Amino acid sequence: MGSMSDPLTNDLFPQAPAPVTLRGPADLEGFRRAARSLLVQNILPAQVSWHSGTATAHELSALPPESPAAGDAPAIQVPPEFVTLCESAVLHSNPGRFDLLYRLLWRLVHEPGLRHDPLDADMAEAQRLAHEVQRDMHKMKAFVRFRSVQDDTFRNHPEGGPLHVAWFEPEHTIVEAVALVFANRFSQMRWALLTPQTSARWDGAQLHFAPGASKEDAPPPDAGEQRWLAFYQRIFQPARPAVPAQHKGMPRKYRRKLPGVERMPPLVSAAHQRGSRLASQPARRMPQARAELAVPARTAGMQVQLSLDGLYEASAASAECDAGWADQLTPLAA
Repeated sequence: MGSMSDPLTNDLFPQAPAPVTLRGPADLEGFRRAARSLLVQNILPAQVSWHSGTATAHELSALPPESPAAGDAPAIQVPPEFVTLCESAVLHSNPGRFDLLYRLLWRLVHEPGLRHDPLDADMAEAQRLAHEVQRDMHKMKAFVRFRSVQDDTFRNHPEGGPLHVAWFEPEHTIVEAVALVFANRFSQMRWALLTPQTSARWDGAQLHFAPGASKEDAPPPDAGEQRWLAFYQRIFQPARPAVPAQHKGMPRKYRRKLPGVERMPPLVSAAHQRGSRLASQPARRMPQARAELAVPARTAGMQVQLSLDGLYEASAASAECDAGWADQLTPLAA
């Protein structure tokens, strides 16, 4: 595959973009091989057209390498931070992620000062993609709710426990990466993670990936979850909900996926109504309790005499009492 890397030559004799077809939307290894080969052939980023297939990351390991630009190209020296950035950014759903990453790779090789420029537009865009992927992975690990199902395997071998099924709608291609985390975290139970793009299943020893599913395939809330929601409704306090802070810390796209979230608006509305009723009531004056101390009458001839030793002991006792109160009040003030 030849190329014309001179800008003037490209303007006079424009070439059709060289197509590079990857084997899946998360084919990082295929992207590395193709990018190395393109760099060796001095192919400009504007002369490459990237396309990705539909294979999952698990299926990619079983396929032979098939890429027009793949080859035994030598390794390219790049900063380690760029490799980590690619591992996350390649999982983004942005269709232009491969163009962006190859353009960054080209610039890192031909512009050594780029690695020291934190304000570069391409680098900032790649970091934004990686941050959104990491955030989506965090939300998936935090908000997935598994529900037990008695499948055929449980009926035949109940000692293995029921199957735990969860439904989630990720925005990016993160199912394979998060499934590895779940396999380590829940290695003793059987579970299945359903998403619209890819489904993951752990049988207790191995991960299996399958095409996506629909939300109707996931089980409905069980009786135990309903009891917990009823318990939360009973202990709900009107002064607890900080709605603006909750909306700031959790975007709406994640908030609507939480279990029992449909019960929150009525609870918050009822809390505001109770607060409005209490605020509209007239203030009532509470009677103050008076503590009467029996103080003996002081006669004209009474004199209070304290020795120096008694005065010192009284001052020490008072200081010790004040120190004790300070120890109790310090945690409250903090």
